[in-house]
Amino acid sequence: MTALVAVAHGSRDPRSAATVRELLDVVRALRPSLDVRASFLDLSAPLLGDVLRAVRADGHRSAVVVPLLLGKAFHARVDVPGAVAEARAPGLDVAIADVLGPDPRLESAALRRLASVGVRSGDRSLGVVLAGAGSSHAPANALVSSIAARWAAGSGWAGVEPAFAASAAPDVPTAVGRLRARGARRVAVASWFLAPGLLPDRVARLAGEDALIAPPLGPDPEVAELVLHRYASALVPLARTA
Repeated sequence: MTALVAVAHGSRDPRSAATVRELLDVVRALRPSLDVRASFLDLSAPLLGDVLRAVRADGHRSAVVVPLLLGKAFHARVDVPGAVAEARAPGLDVAIADVLGPDPRLESAALRRLASVGVRSGDRSLGVVLAGAGSSHAPANALVSSIAARWAAGSGWAGVEPAFAASAAPDVPTAVGRLRARGARRVAVASWFLAPGLLPDRVARLAGEDALIAPPLGPDPEVAELVLHRYASALVPLARTA
């Protein structure tokens, strides 16, 4: 069977890799017969190239690399293909699946995380910040902004504003200020992050002590289903080249 090699960015924060592994435990529970392995681009172990070589050494002839990334920014467009090309695992056919976002299952997971900290729809006193990492690649930021606009249209909240932890505007204080100007008396932050780390912590700090902070998407069952969906979609072109 073709192995599923999930690849996340990696972080010096051990909570990040731990959360990735928790998510992949959910993936394995959904597909017990599938060989599912974790890997990272940087800062965490094992690295993607090492895992691909191990997959080949264990007898696999094919693998699908599933980027655990929420948008098509630099890591998805450059780093993942580069790491696959450098892996040098002769005899292993490798396909790269699409990134996780956009997909309604991610939005559902983010809304469930908001609900877990007490946020309910229809609360006109509440403003919501949808916070992502931020990228120099404008389409990746536009994805977060489009989700915020969609939520704003149907949530019944005082407003929903996108914000970014780095590399893009608006930042979190600006988004909070816009919500306050619209009459929001309370602010909640929805997380467009897969796992904890430096940037989610920065978002929480900038939102203020009184803000409700939703946890990252993490080991959500729908996110796990999405990982399997991306894997299955990449199997088709891989089979054609076999």
